[in-house]
This record gives sequence, C-alpha cells and structure tokens, in this order.
Amino acid sequence: MNNDINYDMSDDEMIVRIREGEKKYADLIMDKYKDMVRKKAKTMYILGAEPEDLIQEGMIGLFKALQDYDIGRDASFATFAQLCVSRQMFNAVQASQRQKHIPLNQYISLYGNSDDSEENANLIENVASSKDVNPEDVVIDKENVEALEKKIEEILSDMEKQVLELSMTGMGYVEIAKVLGKDEKSTDNALQRARSKVKKLFF
Repeated sequence: MNNDINYDMSDDEMIVRIREGEKKYADLIMDKYKDMVRKKAKTMYILGAEPEDLIQEGMIGLFKALQDYDIGRDASFATFAQLCVSRQMFNAVQASQRQKHIPLNQYISLYGNSDDSEENANLIENVASSKDVNPEDVVIDKENVEALEKKIEEILSDMEKQVLELSMTGMGYVEIAKVLGKDEKSTDNALQRARSKVKKLFF
C-alpha cells in the first residue's frame, strides 16, 4: 500500500528515508526525475546512441545519484542528478564506439555563443551572415562533407572533440567541465580552440 507515503517531502527528506531503509521513496524519486532523463536523452541523441539505450543509461545515472548524493555537501539533488545522468549517458556513448560522422553543419553551428536560445543557426545561415560569402558557394556534396568531417577529426584533440560534442547537446562549458571532471577554465579554452579550428576550415 502506498497510502503511507508522504508525497510532500523534499528530495533530501526522501533520501534520508531511503537510507533508513524505506525503499518506496527510491521509486518515488526515480519516477519524479524520469522526465528529466528523457529530455537529456533527446539532447544526447545527436552523439550517436539510440534513445532507448540513453534512457536506460540515464536511469542508471539517476540511481547512482541516489547512492552518491551527499546531503548538505553537494548541490541540490536535482542539480547533482542531472550531472550524474549526463555523465552516465556521455560515458556510454563514448564506450559504445557507435559514433560515426557528426553532421558537418552541426559542427559549424558551434562557432556562435553556446548560450544562444534553443538551436544555433545551421551552416547556410551562418555563412549567409557573412558579407563576403555567397551562400550558394558553400553547397558541399556528400564526398566533400565526409572529407571535411575527417579533417575535423584530425585537427581536434580528444579534449576538444569531447567538449565540442557535449556543447552540441546544449551544455554550457560549466556543465561540460563537471561531466568531464575538468576545471572550467581549461574546458572553456578547449571549446574556444575547437570552434576556432573548425571555423578556419571554411574561412
């Protein structure tokens, strides 16, 4: 029976109850944050994994967050859970080796501000904003796109590639730094270097 569950408890209060042996609150928190996991899976999908796999990994990350959360020491559980879910999903994508070429226009859209609302402009929109480039001149056939993607892979370091990929999911450099376990300054620097290197391939 669930009629003895207090649905008005805060996350911290429920986690205390969980650690006292009341496992029913674990189910309650997992259910509370499942929509967050689904939303994260949608943003991570661009990195090359199946949505269902990402949701499963995200739920594992959420479960780990329940186990590892330090009340009073870590940020709020909601923030900590998002970090754990993002990290679990990203690590799963990296380990799966299923990543293929990321569409070139997605890379190019990243030289703008990572905090732009919703989605950044695509390749044509970025180029069209330049006074010296005719949009028709940047139509690239599939063969050249693949060659450019290969070049991008060659010119980016592992760190630069990771931060660029995570930036594509909508993360800012602060969250990326937490996911990768790096300091914020080096993460931001790597992201700016990656964007600069990619941009130089076209301009």
